[in-house]
Amino acid sequence: MKNNLTFEMPKKKFTIEFIVGIFVIFGILCFAYLSINLASIKIFKNNFYTVTAKFDNISGLLVGAPVEIAGVRVGEVSKISLDNTSALLSLSINNGIELRDDDIASIRTKGIIGEKYVKILPGGADDVIKADGRLSETESAVDLEEIIGKVIHRME
Repeated sequence: MKNNLTFEMPKKKFTIEFIVGIFVIFGILCFAYLSINLASIKIFKNNFYTVTAKFDNISGLLVGAPVEIAGVRVGEVSKISLDNTSALLSLSINNGIELRDDDIASIRTKGIIGEKYVKILPGGADDVIKADGRLSETESAVDLEEIIGKVIHRME
């Protein structure tokens, strides 16, 4: 007697649970991507070097503010600390960008009441600032409220 039992594997079809699972995973990945980008978290190590600059007044400049040369973003403010009565900024600059000894760092505002950023005005020196060096020439932020207050008090 011969046993004629044959087993056929059922054909697998994509079930609704499988499709929903794929969409859930895709949604979690999209949420994670947006969360990381909106929070400006650096997951991968970027190629930056750090320089410092000392200012008398930074007037509302925040960590993460852009550093620009000729309107092009070349880095960001990575740390703000107090050095006696001055503000000491640590600037993370892209590795391909060379800052010179006589470059001038100034704090500017985009528009009338826009965000603050650090603008680097290039100098003409040949000496390049090395990593952990210092920009010696700085221009502090112009405090618009202080200027308006002085004008108003003079009018009285």
